Amino acid sequence: MSTHIGARPGEIAETVLLPGDPLRAKWIAETFLDEAVQYSDVRNMFGYTGIYNGSRVSVQGTGMGMPSCAIYVHELLEEYGAKTLVRIGSCGALTKEVDIHELIIAVSASTDSAINKSVFGDTSYAPTADFALTRHIADTADKIGLQYHAGPIVSGDAFYRPMEGHLDVLADHGALGVEMESAVLFRLAAKFKARAACILSVSDHLITGEDLSSEERQTGFTNMAKLALQSVTT
Repeated sequence: MSTHIGARPGEIAETVLLPGDPLRAKWIAETFLDEAVQYSDVRNMFGYTGIYNGSRVSVQGTGMGMPSCAIYVHELLEEYGAKTLVRIGSCGALTKEVDIHELIIAVSASTDSAINKSVFGDTSYAPTADFALTRHIADTADKIGLQYHAGPIVSGDAFYRPMEGHLDVLADHGALGVEMESAVLFRLAAKFKARAACILSVSDHLITGEDLSSEERQTGFTNMAKLALQSVTT
């Protein structure tokens, strides 16, 4: 049993979806998984394992930000032998080409955090999603008729920040959206020789000012959840 998850050996599947919000994990398990069983409620960061398309899948909340995400990802990889991790979360759009409610499939994650810098010294490490898994997610989206944007994103340490400044520069260099977790997820997956990918639903727009309510963020991401589940079970 790990410190922050507390599940017994065998209770967590090798494939894990990672929403930040633990209530979104609960909603996904209750809405989409057959035979869902809760394996963790430590610190109310819920985790569930169930069946989708005949395959065993877990859903684990990670909290907000890279330090919190890193704890759960590290324990899933080191303590429970997870092999495939897919973050399913919300993000803010950085470009007018991406609208609210649309999906982003991340291929890489720039970051202003020191959480990866402390590992690599003077080298600027490039956190990158697993290519084969990301391509399969995109192919699955095409197959089931879901539109998406694919490209680089930004994992930031601060939620409240002005658009002016380095986010403008990152958007000019192709960044599609900003969230708070994927850069450390991609790095830890690489360290443990696992696969990681990220699907995001745009919940707010840093240019237009549009945003969703907390309830819409929690339960309104049906397409994202379906895409992730279909991708990891086919």
